Amino acid sequence: MLKPHIAVALIAAASVAALAQSPPLDAPEPAAFVPDAIHWSPSPSIPSGGETAVIYGDPRKPAPYYITRVKLPAGYKIAPHSHPEERVYTVISGTFYIGFGDRFDPSRLRAFPQGSAFVVPAHMSHFHWMRSGEAVVQISGVGPTGIGYVDPDDDPRKK
Repeated sequence: MLKPHIAVALIAAASVAALAQSPPLDAPEPAAFVPDAIHWSPSPSIPSGGETAVIYGDPRKPAPYYITRVKLPAGYKIAPHSHPEERVYTVISGTFYIGFGDRFDPSRLRAFPQGSAFVVPAHMSHFHWMRSGEAVVQISGVGPTGIGYVDPDDDPRKK
């Protein structure tokens, strides 16, 4: 009769051998995104002139979306609004300005230069003004996403 510690060792060895012979688990294919291949387009949910690009993931689905980019030209403003999900922003280029509150107040804007990252909690009202030139920001979160303007008259989808 085998001693218990020898039996456990044999079972462990058999398990390792079986795993080594198993086919590898399906792994997703690598994905790469180069700047020239990014498709920018207007978004009906932000004022005319801003552009978005969904690069990886689907922000409309209840799952992580990893890379959505927003390009806003110099002087561009977005009125106070909020999103249903927490968002992580990374500034890709330019200086991205954000202020928090239910009314547009330039004195509350904070400048985030290229390379900065910050988090905006879910349902927190905020606004933007690209005061010093064009900026591109990358946004990640867990969808589904959305946008609700504090003042419904500011919503470009209703104009």
